[in-house]
Amino acid sequence: MMIKKGFLLLLFWTVELYSQEPVVWTTDHQKISDTEYLLQFSAYIKDKWHLYSQNLPENGPLPTEFVFEGLGTAFELIGKTEESETIKAFDPIFEMELSWFDTEAIFSKRIRLLEPDLGTIRGEINYQACDDQLCIFRNESFRFVLDESLIGTEEEKFIDAESLKKSAALQLPLKNKDLLENHQAQKSDNPLFNLFLLGFIGGLIALLTPCVFPMIPLTVSFFLKQSENQRKGVVRALLYGFFILLIYVLLSLPFHFLDALDPQILNTLSTNIVMNLVFFAVFVFFAFSFFGYYELTLPSSWGNRSDSVANTSGVMGVFFMALTLAIVSFSCTGPILGSLLASSLSAEGGATQLTVGMAGFGFALALPFGLLALFPNALKSIPKSGGWMTKVKVTLGFLELALALKFLSNADLVGHWGILKREIFVGLWLVIAVLLFVYLMGWLRFPHDVKGAKISKFQRFFTFFVLLFIFYLLPGLVKNQVGQLTLLSGFPPPVFYSIFPTDSECPLGLNCFKDFEMGRTYAEANDKPILLDFTGWACVNCRKMEENVWSQAEVFRLLNENFVIISLYVDDRKELPTGSQFDFHYPNGRIKTIKTVGEKWATFQRINFASASQPYYVLMSADGTLLNSPVQYTDTDTYESWLQSGLKKFKENKTPSKAYAF
Repeated sequence: MMIKKGFLLLLFWTVELYSQEPVVWTTDHQKISDTEYLLQFSAYIKDKWHLYSQNLPENGPLPTEFVFEGLGTAFELIGKTEESETIKAFDPIFEMELSWFDTEAIFSKRIRLLEPDLGTIRGEINYQACDDQLCIFRNESFRFVLDESLIGTEEEKFIDAESLKKSAALQLPLKNKDLLENHQAQKSDNPLFNLFLLGFIGGLIALLTPCVFPMIPLTVSFFLKQSENQRKGVVRALLYGFFILLIYVLLSLPFHFLDALDPQILNTLSTNIVMNLVFFAVFVFFAFSFFGYYELTLPSSWGNRSDSVANTSGVMGVFFMALTLAIVSFSCTGPILGSLLASSLSAEGGATQLTVGMAGFGFALALPFGLLALFPNALKSIPKSGGWMTKVKVTLGFLELALALKFLSNADLVGHWGILKREIFVGLWLVIAVLLFVYLMGWLRFPHDVKGAKISKFQRFFTFFVLLFIFYLLPGLVKNQVGQLTLLSGFPPPVFYSIFPTDSECPLGLNCFKDFEMGRTYAEANDKPILLDFTGWACVNCRKMEENVWSQAEVFRLLNENFVIISLYVDDRKELPTGSQFDFHYPNGRIKTIKTVGEKWATFQRINFASASQPYYVLMSADGTLLNSPVQYTDTDTYESWLQSGLKKFKENKTPSKAYAF
């Protein structure tokens, strides 16, 4: 069948732009006669994914299905829906022979109009697609405009003409787009390793709590004494440790399905005002649990049922022993896991990073069981349980309170409430640190603390560091905090979000624009290159870049003297004026209503730069010429070199800028 000119180009442009969606659909039609049309549905399928055929056996995956509106009254179908050649093979997931498509699928359907004046045909595509790890289920809307004079009119109903105009205006006429393809985020560290390390540290802390620590010598001794020989006991103890690791990794799997439904859903949740307020309340609840005012427990029936199955001999018995540990220790591990979950939500690829963090947590919990099984004599050197574990638990309660304020701050920043300004945030952290110091000195007691308990040397040593932290926070209460609290970058609100009047609402007092067209116009008039800064109010790494990298003398000079900074906040929940709200029409037919400032700039970033992560920096000229490849979170030297190379390229390309409408 003949395809309209430019159809394939649109198809591949769509796939490149929205590569996070495994299957991208486009439609086309051909007029055969005054009443007959041939409708074509084309699917481009991401590498390693496959789309199932229409013709599948029962008890298998969902077949691809086309549901038409107005069938039988406005038009009728002629014959069956033809499909391109499929791959037929045994599917190990469903354990049966199935038909599916790789790379591309084309479906053709012939129709006859019963209403000669019918202008549009609408419906829905229901389908399932899978890779080697998971499956997705989608319901894609489609429409064919048979009468092209109806495009953009009320008759089309999918999207109004004004929205189409605003959608088109978001797309930039970029030049040197190959630089986007060559883009590889240069980072000064490995985020996955950092998440594993964070989870590992959390696991080590959990080991020191009253819920877990006493279980270590008891469990290892049980395996060694109850086994027929020492070798078998060691194997069981190692298997026990492995199952602990496996259980915590399995807990992260549901979040991968959320990622499959919408790759940005975790990031969206992390910047949602209601979700941040919920996290704030939950963390405060966790804190008072650690203080000893109540215990967090899962239903007792879970632990009893798991414990009864654990008496079974063999591998399954060992697995349920590990599951029992996870259930009964929840009152101590739950808040720590909650912290890990919350930190992963704010990261790109949250589900993957959550799995890595949970693996680190589980590995730390499993480690002593394996090591002590291999070296049983070390059991004698393990310190006895006692009041020191209560101290650890209460200290964690104070840390939970400090973390809770971060979520309240996120909601305040995104909602522009102006309640938790930087100095107030730091002041509250200072109060928490002082209370922790008073507690560690023995001047404050909680329900489970032993009266008159001696203060150990290690406790005094740790108390000294808390005192140093108190003095470190003090400069955060005064005016002009540029360069202060850099070790905490990303946790307190930005420096410009202050109770003191500031000359600029931009990082470090730099001049910046928060609207693209205003910034582009200024850059054109002053013949300067643009630094496009995709950022977020609740973005920790954005604050780290601004306070640790942008603040360095040479980087600051370059930004201040040579670039026009346009900072676009993708999580800004401020609503656009009613006349500026619109429906954005994705090339695959999906429609998204753009109501807030953040939604506008997030869509702007995605359609032009095929990216949804922050921070994300682009150097370009006012005419849309990219000067080098974008960068993300990185170190000072790399960022400075990147700015220098972009500035050099701008000077080499210096020509009168050509304005374009936005």
